[in-house]
Amino acid sequence: MSRERGINPRFDDDVWFRQVDGPPRYARDTDGPVAYLSVADRTGTVIGYVWANDEDVAAGWVTPPGLSPNAVNAGGRWLRALRGGKARELAPTALLAELAQGTNDCEQSHAVPGSLTEAPSLAVLKELAAGG
Repeated sequence: MSRERGINPRFDDDVWFRQVDGPPRYARDTDGPVAYLSVADRTGTVIGYVWANDEDVAAGWVTPPGLSPNAVNAGGRWLRALRGGKARELAPTALLAELAQGTNDCEQSHAVPGSLTEAPSLAVLKELAAGG
């Protein structure tokens, strides 16, 4: 008497994957100039930069290297603000101006007052964040 088990027919079925949309997002890259806002933790250490470019409907978050896990986690709030701005169909720089007013500030992080400025490109901002 054989005790062989047959293959479950579920494992022989073709699997069909469907691509679904995620949350609304701004484009993540631009070659043009960017407006940006510095974000600091409760000690005043800059933990990142929120940037925006209306021409390419692009915006994002750039972090300096070597941050503590808590500082990296605090950046999540700013990423969620970007998604929320896109969901509300705000122009990227309009969202940035709103964030500069302190609308996303909390105990862990805040927009640095008076830090809203421009960089000639996203590459320059990333270099700034890297300490260059």
